[in-house]
Amino acid sequence: MPTVVTDSTKNKLAGRRRSKLNMQIVAPYLFVMPFILSFIVFFSYPLIQAMLMSFQEVLPGETRYIGFDNYKKLWNEDFFQALYNNTRYTFWTVVVLIPLPMALAVFLNSKLLAGRNFFRSTLFIPALTSVVVAGIIFRLMFGELDNSLMNSILHLVGIPSQKWLQSSSLSMLALIILATWRWVGINMLYYLSALQNIPKDMYESASLDGAGPIRSFFSITLPQLKPITIYVTTISIYGGYAMFTESYMLWGGKASPQGIGLTLVGYIYQQGFEYFDLGFGAAIGITLLGITLVVSMLQLLASGMFKKEA
Repeated sequence: MPTVVTDSTKNKLAGRRRSKLNMQIVAPYLFVMPFILSFIVFFSYPLIQAMLMSFQEVLPGETRYIGFDNYKKLWNEDFFQALYNNTRYTFWTVVVLIPLPMALAVFLNSKLLAGRNFFRSTLFIPALTSVVVAGIIFRLMFGELDNSLMNSILHLVGIPSQKWLQSSSLSMLALIILATWRWVGINMLYYLSALQNIPKDMYESASLDGAGPIRSFFSITLPQLKPITIYVTTISIYGGYAMFTESYMLWGGKASPQGIGLTLVGYIYQQGFEYFDLGFGAAIGITLLGITLVVSMLQLLASGMFKKEA
């Protein structure tokens, strides 16, 4: 006996289909809603407020617009010193924290290396250490006294004690050593993940064609690591220009001699929270954002990120 489908049943089925379709449309927006809300509250709104504040003179109980006066004040020796320090720091961190973690990842990815899991854990432990604690320890290591760790090492090879944090070049070396100690494990982890995703068939084919380890590295490994290299370079540029805590702790929260440890974020802190010039501090922050975006875009263009594949 044929089943009779009544109008009410048809309406129920149609309603269920519409409800299911609506859920399929709405569900993606529900999943991304937490990110959208957090982006608006913690990034977009503060950014807009900072842009507005950069055109204002902010005094206790009084705020007035002063046009581009805060940006005109950027043309001073302290700002250019901070920009120079950050640019040097960023350059050297990129130079060190790209090839070194890549080389370590290649070695630690080899099954022939004994105790590779131990070395992976050991190199990653500094990333779990508070940068405040690390900064205090490194300040003691690079102290001026003859019995400080770095000066004691210099004495072993016949070099006299150095005033590490009184010299522009030596203090930059201290900052780079601190950055290397802290970040090499994280970047190495990125490269390890990328290495394990390279198909083994490619190495087997290269081996059959007579390619050795060095040729395989430059012909297979290096090109396959390009996406992660671009990512690591981008976050290194951002981290370099946003560096503050390392410098602040090395000099114990005090002004470094002749501004050799002054950074752009440190300059924002100085102007905004020590001199209470929040409008000028906001102008420095917006300028720093623009500089970081420009340098990152240039790096992405140079790496061919925006080129269309044939």
